[in-house]
Amino acid sequence: MTEKNNPPLVVLVDGSNYIYRAFYAIPLFDKLKGFPTNAIYGFTNMLLKLLRDLTPDYIVMTFDLKGPTARHEEFVDYKSTRKPMPDDLIPQIPFIKDVVRGLSISVLEKQGVEADDIIGTLAKQASKRIGGQPSFPEIKI
Repeated sequence: MTEKNNPPLVVLVDGSNYIYRAFYAIPLFDKLKGFPTNAIYGFTNMLLKLLRDLTPDYIVMTFDLKGPTARHEEFVDYKSTRKPMPDDLIPQIPFIKDVVRGLSISVLEKQGVEADDIIGTLAKQASKRIGGQPSFPEIKI
């Protein structure tokens, strides 16, 4: 925990971003009959390092869910040039979320809302409690 006069350290993580960073940072390797594990391995190492280095008082992991978001309604071509999720990454996602929950980290995800928009909302709410004035849009989660 933080000292008496310091506000608590709140860490908000875009888990979807972490997943892609881990997947592309670690060469593809298989364990147990061809099941890919590179993203699981990389994600877990990144998360453990974050926890070691920052020792947050509170941590929340957010994830994007499959499907359109409010941003797609505002801009029809939003992410239209992005490649689909790699086939070798898809089966790793549930295991990554198991790692997060296994470390007793709160997970927030909402259909139609992107992970970074959830983070913006949480940052705004946390900032209000400690007297800041961020400029993030409010999203009900």
